[in-house]
Amino acid sequence: MEILLIGAVILIVAALVSAWLMTFARWFPIEGIDGAFLKDYNTLIRAHIDYVLMALFCLGFYAIKVPLAVTACWLVVIGAIANPTIFVIAAFDPQFWDKTGWKIYTALSFTVATIGFLWVGFDIVNYAVS
Repeated sequence: MEILLIGAVILIVAALVSAWLMTFARWFPIEGIDGAFLKDYNTLIRAHIDYVLMALFCLGFYAIKVPLAVTACWLVVIGAIANPTIFVIAAFDPQFWDKTGWKIYTALSFTVATIGFLWVGFDIVNYAVS
């Protein structure tokens, strides 16, 4: 279950990096780069919020001290990192949503996260009713 803590730290770092990217994009725009590099500021905000929420999920799952399947924890962390990363990529590539490879990545990411979160949820419910 320690992977949940490691994942949370990775997600917190990603949230901080995205916050700094947004700060520099708004407060210190560089002529010729601003807008050419970061295409969709609002989508980067979505990534930032998603990184924070996923970190909180990982910390919460760890904090409740319910014995969780290690594989489920790995799936949660992989999905928690992969899902917000979709928004980061989309913020820099406006045609992201039209590319088959990214559609496959998105579907796999959502699938891994869904399986992990459902598995953890079942573990929690099983622990509560036993």
